[in-house]
Amino acid sequence: MYIYLHGFASGPQSRKARYLSDRFADWGYPLTIPDLNQGDFYHLTLTRQLQQVAALLPQSPQTATLIGSSFGGLTAAWLAEKYPQVRQIILLAPAFQFLDCWLPTLSPKDRHTWQTEGKLSVYHHAYQQPLPLHHRFLTDLRSYRESQLQRPVPTLLLHGRHDEVISIEVSRQFAKTRSWVTLQELDSDHALVNVLPEIWQATREFCQRQAPSQPNIC
Repeated sequence: MYIYLHGFASGPQSRKARYLSDRFADWGYPLTIPDLNQGDFYHLTLTRQLQQVAALLPQSPQTATLIGSSFGGLTAAWLAEKYPQVRQIILLAPAFQFLDCWLPTLSPKDRHTWQTEGKLSVYHHAYQQPLPLHHRFLTDLRSYRESQLQRPVPTLLLHGRHDEVISIEVSRQFAKTRSWVTLQELDSDHALVNVLPEIWQATREFCQRQAPSQPNIC
């Protein structure tokens, strides 16, 4: 089973999601792409995403390959830590240290309003409009410590050198301390849309290496 997890304030019809869905279809395998917004962006949390995707995972001994973009990549990493059915993950500019990277971009006024009024206006790219996000998103995410991501799941990490949202240094540090992580740096920004063929080639080659006896199966 192959599952793609879109990023924060994005959706299942994003350019990367549609591109990879088409490539997997050409390869003969469906790519499941859940809507992590669930029609309720206001109550989005990492915990909710983990619960949603966990319900899609097959029962052992069947396995799943997860592909996650940005916040979806962070979600994939935590699912791989918690669920043995996840046999490998492919992370596209994963949102490690998300709060450290994102909160400084908010004005002091917005951060104060978010805390006091309980909601923050966030531009949602899938809906093409600002939507409110509950403060619980922040408190929930703070309960996850990325130092605990230690299960040795084969991991391909693809990150743009010019990422303006999540610094590539974050992924470099993550890979440096985990021998099971392969980091491939790309000449791109956070969106990675200019290197989609490279992403697909790296994804396919990674899958083939993980299943050498079945060269067309991830």
